[in-house]
Amino acid sequence: MNFSELNLRQEILKSITKKGYLEPTPIQAQAIPAVLSGRDVMAAAQTGTGKTAGFTLPILEKLSYGTLARENQVRALILTPTRELAAQVHDNIRQYGDNLQLRSGVVFGGVKINPQMKALRGGVDILVATPGRLLDLYSQNTVRFKFLEILVLDEADRMLDMGFIHDIKKILKLLPTKRQNLLFSATFSVDIRNLAKGLIHNPIEISVTPRNTTVEAVNHFLYPVDKNQKTAILIKLIKDLNWEQALVFSRTKHGANKITKQLIAKGISAIAIHGNKSQGARTRALTNFKSGEIRILVATDIAARGIDIEKLPQVVNYDLPQVPEDYIHRIGRTGRAGESGEAISFVSYDEFDLLKNIERLLKQLIERKEIEGFVPTTALPQSKLDTRPFKPKKIKTSRPKNKHQNQKSFKKKTNRYNTRVKKPAKSI
Repeated sequence: MNFSELNLRQEILKSITKKGYLEPTPIQAQAIPAVLSGRDVMAAAQTGTGKTAGFTLPILEKLSYGTLARENQVRALILTPTRELAAQVHDNIRQYGDNLQLRSGVVFGGVKINPQMKALRGGVDILVATPGRLLDLYSQNTVRFKFLEILVLDEADRMLDMGFIHDIKKILKLLPTKRQNLLFSATFSVDIRNLAKGLIHNPIEISVTPRNTTVEAVNHFLYPVDKNQKTAILIKLIKDLNWEQALVFSRTKHGANKITKQLIAKGISAIAIHGNKSQGARTRALTNFKSGEIRILVATDIAARGIDIEKLPQVVNYDLPQVPEDYIHRIGRTGRAGESGEAISFVSYDEFDLLKNIERLLKQLIERKEIEGFVPTTALPQSKLDTRPFKPKKIKTSRPKNKHQNQKSFKKKTNRYNTRVKKPAKSI
């Protein structure tokens, strides 16, 4: 199959050809006709499978035949969890729609809101947004959804993980009930299906990869190593194997900064990207990394969302993620578009439980390697594959079961406070 068979207009096909794409990926081949049919769509696709074009191309096709957006109005809304992903999606829309008359915009936090308000005054046909900034703009009467035709939740699983569910529910109340809904997620987890119940109506369901599996082109293995030797082994691998580029994941912002400084001290060009960096700094870091000016990008999980590089040979888990599904998201940054890739993890003794959960999710043991001089002082135990399925997460709530519970809690706190004996002041 080629793109000309998907009922897309010539202006869009020209843009696709200009980017060098000839054949649609599996998710594109299924999602594009489904979206064009006008029905709601629920699609599971891993990062790197071409899912963004799977919904942006048919949206451009559908909107190109309608009336252009009016002042402050939006015809298609695409919600994403992070700034980087929003910018990436918008960049795709501009490239695919460069021969069309449609207007598009992108809004997210971390930058001044006034330029975004001005850009929305004339209305946009397609708006890409993060939930928080969108609600800010709505509260200031800058954006309206009276004529909204299409809603997209991109990386819905990540939005739930990041706690956006309440913002999403607020946004849904602002939208017209008659609209087309598209939900794209890495997995069809229990939480995602619960979200879909109130959002998706009689959907076309698409799944192009088995649930919670990695891209087959990725070869993943680990090095057992002491925690204080992780940077040293990273530097050795970069230099000895002459890595051209690598994306390194740190669990914390402080860790990302520390790793970056240590790499630079050894003559390796590196830069950190995380939530404490300004949006301008994050954008520059991504641009320099994509251009090859920076060799190593050190990132936290949230900041790395939206990094889309076709040829990224290595992804390194400097720290294992606390949530096993994040391992899938991380290594999805490599092995894209038919290219092979490596996912390398540094695992210390105290991360063994995290490793077991990841292997349980993968349904396979990760190959272990050793480097002379880096054998850990405390050996990493051997894994045994746990084949039990994961149980659905229970949503915790701090809301009291009844009004009397609050009263009891208040009385206990009050009694404890009133009976507390004050210690005499110390003499000087």
